[in-house]
Amino acid sequence: MNYDCFKKRVVGVDISLEKTTCAVVDIRGNIIATVDFATNDHPFIGDYASVLGERILELVEANGGYSEVRSIGISAPSGNIQTGCIENSPNLPWKGSIPLAAMLRDRLGLAVALANNAYVMALGEHAFGAGHGMHNFVVISLGSGMGSCIFSNGMPHQGYSGYAGEIGHTCAVVNGRECGCGNKGCLEAYTAAKGIVRTARELLEESSEPSLMRDVAQLTPEQITACCEQGDRLAQEVYRRTGRMLGLGLANYASVLNPEAFIFAGSVSKAGKWLLDPASEVFEEHVFHNIKNKVKMIVSQIDDDVRDVLGASVLAWDIEEYSLFK
Repeated sequence: MNYDCFKKRVVGVDISLEKTTCAVVDIRGNIIATVDFATNDHPFIGDYASVLGERILELVEANGGYSEVRSIGISAPSGNIQTGCIENSPNLPWKGSIPLAAMLRDRLGLAVALANNAYVMALGEHAFGAGHGMHNFVVISLGSGMGSCIFSNGMPHQGYSGYAGEIGHTCAVVNGRECGCGNKGCLEAYTAAKGIVRTARELLEESSEPSLMRDVAQLTPEQITACCEQGDRLAQEVYRRTGRMLGLGLANYASVLNPEAFIFAGSVSKAGKWLLDPASEVFEEHVFHNIKNKVKMIVSQIDDDVRDVLGASVLAWDIEEYSLFK
């Protein structure tokens, strides 16, 4: 009998708008090696899938060999764990339903699972971060978009067809800003990166008040945060307005779910107090009275890149092993 057949490594893949990161991860959650490449350099999905397969193959062969890898987990915006597809992503370059898990399985001959990036963030936080030991919490992803994953009784809640947690596409303003999903007034259009920059530009047009933001050619949430730290009142007002919108959305969410905590992840969450202080204030004003002051607001302490490939590795361990090469 062969007692060495248990495979001790998986590959975690995180797809963002800017880059795709692949990592070999062992059974203890140690990241053995990583490689990344620019996502938007490959606007055709067939080319992208081929490059992704090549990068994974090169990475695993340079770090222990293909025979050591059990499976692959992928984190992707608009990913659906039930279908293994990226479905109608408003921000990625590929449109429609993209069966990326099947495409990669065909190329590499290994089991592949794919899920929404907020879902994978939650797996990472539950296994390695602020959600460890919690049974009822929500991870809020704030970056180029806004998403969430609900952990209920220690398990992620997917919903009937895999779309549970799309808080970013709940209506915050009737007939408000157009969202990338095609609807108007979505919360994401006010709280994600593009929405925050739009709020800043609107404020700069409304006011003649001096602001460091006026000297920035290409504003980003990170630059607006830096202006806040330097005492820029208009920059602080950008996040006050954003935070109040976020707090109201979360108050509605918490009144339905009654979570122990909201865990914030993604680039926008790095705004810290400038965003979360006004969000918390409005949250406590509007949340159901029986859960006032009982919901924690926590910013993830794990580096985004590390957490997301670790979360993808958890996803990989959870699927049934398959290989063409056994």
